[in-house]
Amino acid sequence: MNNTITNYIARYDRQEVYFVTDAALHLNVQPRIDIVADEQHKCLETVQQIWDFLLSHHATRKALVVCVGGGVISDLGGFAAATYRRGIDYVNIPTTLLAMVDAATGGKTGCNYQGLKNAIGVICEPLDTIIMPQWLKTLPQQEILNGYAELIKTALITDADEYIRLLQLLDGDDLDADRLSSHIEWAVSAKKQIVSQDPNEQGRRKVLNFGHTIGHALESSRLTMHDAQLPHGYAVLYGMVAELYLSVVKLGLDREVLRQMSHVMVEYFGRPQCSCKDYDRLLRLMQDDKKNEQAGEINFTLLRAVGDPVINCTATEEEIKEALDYLFSI
Repeated sequence: MNNTITNYIARYDRQEVYFVTDAALHLNVQPRIDIVADEQHKCLETVQQIWDFLLSHHATRKALVVCVGGGVISDLGGFAAATYRRGIDYVNIPTTLLAMVDAATGGKTGCNYQGLKNAIGVICEPLDTIIMPQWLKTLPQQEILNGYAELIKTALITDADEYIRLLQLLDGDDLDADRLSSHIEWAVSAKKQIVSQDPNEQGRRKVLNFGHTIGHALESSRLTMHDAQLPHGYAVLYGMVAELYLSVVKLGLDREVLRQMSHVMVEYFGRPQCSCKDYDRLLRLMQDDKKNEQAGEINFTLLRAVGDPVINCTATEEEIKEALDYLFSI
């Protein structure tokens, strides 16, 4: 795999190439900095370590940063590159399904801050994203499901036919690389099309936030409690179920979609480890969400139908608690 990476990078004809890699991959590429790729280390201190690494090698503005790993690596490495010497080029080589279909595409970079997901960051497109599906063969099934959640999110907001195809994938054996390749290609293309229409998330790009308002609150809640890490895709899947409930109540979404996704959650992702005693903390986190545009309002992307998302929806605290009641009672 090391040779494959260096062969890909050789095409850029750069004299200065620096690697930011997931420490768990044990890659032998140089010069590199290994990062512990979890949400606890997705912080400014880790970004500073990357800046220090680049400075120690006297990296110039012509340098290229290559981020090899999952979403944490592309977020941190991309942010460090985008801000080092006012911006140098970077390339993403995602090694997880989640990173392939989400974090490595679209140019969102950043880190967590004061317990809030991705509170600090910039939008800066990578020079390139190199997807190598063979990485998927190294992943446990939980990590495949982690990325599957973002795949099905993209289908729910864009394509009813792809949504059905993704549901049918679960009828077979484990989700393996060979069965997922065409869906990865579809999802990357769909996201690129959305991002190209609205790179700075002023309108259309907000559809990609479906499931993330409640999902990020669940994820951040575990961070602030220093609890076991909740995988991002699992948090988004739980968030989607709750936000599908809001979609049924507020926009008249067909309840069958909610039933289908509730079944997927219980059968494959399990139930979130929260209860009504967590509601106030979750609501505070939602009120601090970077997607909110007005004080006192919590912003959602909801669905009128599969493939028909509605951005800039709001809900009252009572409606949100009702959606959480549904989520935690399934």
